[in-house]
Amino acid sequence: MSQTSYDAVIVGAGPAGLTAALYMARFRRQVLVIDGGDSRAAWIPETHNHPGFPEGVSGLDLLELQRRHAVRYGAQIRSGTVDALSSTGEGFSLSIDGETVLSPTVLLACGVEDNEPALPGVERAVRQTLLRTCPICDGFEVIGKRVGVIGGDGLGAREALFLQTYADQLTLIHVGAPDALTADERDQLARADITIVETPIESVELQIDRPRALCFSGASRLEFDALYTALGVTPRTGLALAIGAHHDESSRLVVDEHQQTSIPGLYAAGDMVRGLNQITTAQGEGSIAATAMHNRLRGC
Repeated sequence: MSQTSYDAVIVGAGPAGLTAALYMARFRRQVLVIDGGDSRAAWIPETHNHPGFPEGVSGLDLLELQRRHAVRYGAQIRSGTVDALSSTGEGFSLSIDGETVLSPTVLLACGVEDNEPALPGVERAVRQTLLRTCPICDGFEVIGKRVGVIGGDGLGAREALFLQTYADQLTLIHVGAPDALTADERDQLARADITIVETPIESVELQIDRPRALCFSGASRLEFDALYTALGVTPRTGLALAIGAHHDESSRLVVDEHQQTSIPGLYAAGDMVRGLNQITTAQGEGSIAATAMHNRLRGC
């Protein structure tokens, strides 16, 4: 089995991981990025919320620009899967598709997975902006439209209330148990004039062949110009938890002010750390982590 070593290994090639790779490369460090090919940012058809792109930019284009930037300064990026992460006492050992890679520092930027509704055509609907996942990112784009929010608990209620800034016609499609919404949450929704429709997820229909139109069907029929899914996310923290890193009540990794986990030398950045799920936040955390990793290597 082959074995190589680097100053730093970054697991994840999304906005956080690629930002950290750029910084580490410009710190003149030997850095390897493992790209699992499943960055959540790649699903973004076009964002108008990212600074510096007033005309908007697709997630794929943004990732490609970041990759080119990091590679220009010497970062190595390879496709692969990290099968295991373990501590060696002086650093870490990573098993990557049969190869062992050693590094004194590791940054986990693995992101999260959306808990998608069990509906056909979900990925296509997201890429067409018919089904949206982030009202912070693109609520501005649904101003004045008929908006539905699929939720199974209080998160759905909170997202529907958040969208009041933009949409006047709001409906919470509650697909969870009746008691998953508290009396207080129901009262808040009623005061905000947000309709609650309680139904199983099977009665929600995505009409992908009708641009900008989604449909809910059941005893009655409601059509929406945009539909948000508010079913939460699952952080990809398995590698860190397997070696004892601490996590919070939402299963995200706990880090210090330098993005270091509870395990010295192991850092984390991006959506798997904080619940804001923003590209700019991930990039900022990637730069913080990379600087801390560089200083650790310097003995500071």
